[in-house]
Amino acid sequence: MANLKIKIGNLQLKNPVMTASGTFGYGTEFSDFIDISRLGAIIVKGTTLNSRQGNPYPRMAETPSGMLNAVGLQNKGVDYFIKQIYPTIKDIDTNIIVNVSGSCVDDYVATAERVNSLSNIPAIELNISCPNVKQGGMAFGTSCKSAQTVISAVRKVYDKTLIVKLSPNVTDIAEIARAAEDAGADSISLINTLLGMAINSETRRPILSTITGGLSGAAVKPIALRMVWQVAKAVNIPVIGLGGIMNAADAIEFFLAGASAIQVGTANFVDPTITCQIIDGINDYLERHGYSSISEIISALEE
Repeated sequence: MANLKIKIGNLQLKNPVMTASGTFGYGTEFSDFIDISRLGAIIVKGTTLNSRQGNPYPRMAETPSGMLNAVGLQNKGVDYFIKQIYPTIKDIDTNIIVNVSGSCVDDYVATAERVNSLSNIPAIELNISCPNVKQGGMAFGTSCKSAQTVISAVRKVYDKTLIVKLSPNVTDIAEIARAAEDAGADSISLINTLLGMAINSETRRPILSTITGGLSGAAVKPIALRMVWQVAKAVNIPVIGLGGIMNAADAIEFFLAGASAIQVGTANFVDPTITCQIIDGINDYLERHGYSSISEIISALEE
């Protein structure tokens, strides 16, 4: 076996394969299919200060080589998570990371502060990039000033590893990433979904209740790969790559572009065992090419 261990801030991963928030529930939902303790980390579904009903149905749609979603961060709030969910997942033998979102800065701060008190949650992923909510979310990730405002505020109350998830729906992704680093991010994850829409031509109506939603899946990989490459060159903190990773070969491309770890999202809906297949595939690649460690191929793209 090659050495697949990687460090993100103070977070030690047994391997660089993580699950993307919103595609893997709280992890236990997949325990019938895989040994979830094999994963480098599980990022649980988006958590907000208060309970959210999410958007009206329909809120998912298949697209060529991908899918649109407009779930809208449906969850029962951070207090429910702490009381009901955390006890059931805190002893899983992997890193459990909470994806934190909000409608205003105070919401982000309050949620992060409460999660900070949980001893078995070593990191949060600050979601300033969700395109499926009417307030907050992506709005915070589309300018340097607003990104820095929310990240700096959270950094003051959160003392563990802080991952910031960026939106691709911006003009200059590297500029936003540098702002996040300056504000105290320990790592950058990207990309969140791209804003898209689908129309039923027979009814002349949008398919999603919200008209637009977040596009994910294989179709977005070239854009995600480009943005990871740009950001890895722009910052001095680890980059976590996601967006259209459907197999181990896709994951390898992200490492070569500069990602230190990757997240698997939409592929989990296609094959619930895909994360473990990707772990095995990464090891196979390293062995076939004579590498002893995953770190040897990070940013190893020959330009």
